[in-house]
Amino acid sequence: MRTATDDRAARVRFRRAITLMVLTLVAPGSAQLIAGNQRVGRIALRIWLGLLAVLLVLTLTGLAWHGMVFTLASDTAVLAVVRFGLMLLAVGWAALLMDAWRLGNPLTLRQGQRIAIVGVNGLMCFTVAGTLLFGAHVVGVQRDLIASMFGDGEATAATAGRYNVLLMGGDAGAGRVGLRPDSLTVASVDAESGRTVLVSLPRNMSSFPFPKGSEMHREFPQGWDCDDCYLNAISTWATDHPEVFKGSDTPGIDATIQGVEGITGLRINYWAMVDMAGFTGLVDAVGGVELNVRDRIPVGGLGSDVTGYIEPGVRKLDGHDTLWFARAREGSDDYSRMARQKCVMSAMLQQVSPQTALKNFSSIAEAGSAMLSTNVPGSEVDTFAQLALKARSEPIATVSLVPPLINTAEPDIELVQNRVQNAIDRAEGKPAPKPSRKRTTTPTTMTGGSLGSMSDGYAANQAEDLGATC
Repeated sequence: MRTATDDRAARVRFRRAITLMVLTLVAPGSAQLIAGNQRVGRIALRIWLGLLAVLLVLTLTGLAWHGMVFTLASDTAVLAVVRFGLMLLAVGWAALLMDAWRLGNPLTLRQGQRIAIVGVNGLMCFTVAGTLLFGAHVVGVQRDLIASMFGDGEATAATAGRYNVLLMGGDAGAGRVGLRPDSLTVASVDAESGRTVLVSLPRNMSSFPFPKGSEMHREFPQGWDCDDCYLNAISTWATDHPEVFKGSDTPGIDATIQGVEGITGLRINYWAMVDMAGFTGLVDAVGGVELNVRDRIPVGGLGSDVTGYIEPGVRKLDGHDTLWFARAREGSDDYSRMARQKCVMSAMLQQVSPQTALKNFSSIAEAGSAMLSTNVPGSEVDTFAQLALKARSEPIATVSLVPPLINTAEPDIELVQNRVQNAIDRAEGKPAPKPSRKRTTTPTTMTGGSLGSMSDGYAANQAEDLGATC
C-alpha cells in the first residue's frame, strides 16, 4: 500500500531525473559533475564552454567583418573540420543525455514516470543529434559545392578597380563548354562597392577584331570577318581546332573571351557557363522569382510548337516559366529577349536573400552544381559573395551592343568601346559624355514583352537602373 511519503519520494526522484537531463541539454557535462563521473563532466563542460566562447567570438567578429564569414564558409579545409566536429558533438551530446538518463535511476521510478522519462530522453537525443547531424550535412554540401564547382586556379587582380566576368548561357550541360553560347553578358563589378554594369553582346555580332597577341588574333589578324562568322560561332571553331590553344581544357571559352575582349576593350577576369535548362532547378530551389510580365510570353517555339503562354501581370514564376520568359523568341526578336534576360538577372539578385539561400541551401547547391561551370577559383568565392551582397543595394546599369545603337554586322568598335567605358564611368559616378541617342521618356511601344522596339531600342538594354526599368 502506497503512502503519502512514498508518493512524495517518487515525485522527488522523478524531478531529479528530469533535472539531470535538462541540465545536460543546457550545459553538457553538468549532470555528470553533480551525480556521475566528475572527470567526464569537467571535460564535457570545458569543451562546451570553449565552443560557446569560439561561437561568441566568431559572431562578434562576423558582425564587424562580414568578409570573415564568407572566407570561412568557402574554405574546404575549414568546412571539413567543422563537419567532423559537428558529427562528434552530436554523438558525444547524445551519449551524455543517455548517461543523464542512467543517473536518474529509472528503475526506481514508477511505471508511468519511467515511460515519461524514456520519452523525454528520446526526444532530447533525437532533437540534439538530429540538429547537429543536419548541420554537418549542410556543411558537407557546401564543401562539396565549393570543391566541385570552383577550381584551385590562380586568382586574378581587378582591372582598373573592377572584376569583369563573362556570363555565357546555352542549352548545354555544365561540362559541355564547346557548344555555341546562346547569350553572352559581361558583368563588370566594382571591386569595392559591388556596383555592376551588365554589358550584353548579341550572338550574331560579326566583323570584329581580337586582342593583339592572342591566339585568335594570330589566326585571324584581320578580325572575325567571314560568312557565318558570328560571335557565338567562335566557340565551335576553337573546339574544332584545339591545337591552337595548347594546354587549354576550354579552347571554345578561351576563344570566346578573346572575341569579347576585342569587342568591348575590357579584360575578362573570369567566366561562368550557365546551362539554361538547369537554370530551372535553381529558380525552383529558391521558390520562384517575381517578374513583371508585360505581355503574353509564348512557351515553346524556337522550332517547336507553342504549348501555352505566360499571362501578363506581376507574378511569381517557377523555373519552367522563368526560363521561357528569358528565352522566348516566338513573335519577338533577339534584342527583346536580351532585355528580358537582364530583368531576370536583376530579379534574381534582388530577391534571393541570404535567408532564402540558407533555408533552401541543399536544393540551391544541387541545382547550382548542375547548371554552372566556372573558372572562378575557390579562393575568390568569399570576395564575390561579399560583392553580391553589396550589389543588392546598388542599381544595376546596362548597355547592350545592339541596334539601333550598334550595327551588329559591321560594328564601329571605337563607338562600342566608348559606350562601354561611358557606362562604367557613369556607374562609378565619374563624369562621362551623355549618349548621342538620349531617351527622354520611357518607351510606350512594346515588343515581345519588353518595353521598346528594335528600331528605337529596348529600355532594359540601355538602363541606368535596371530594377526600375523592369
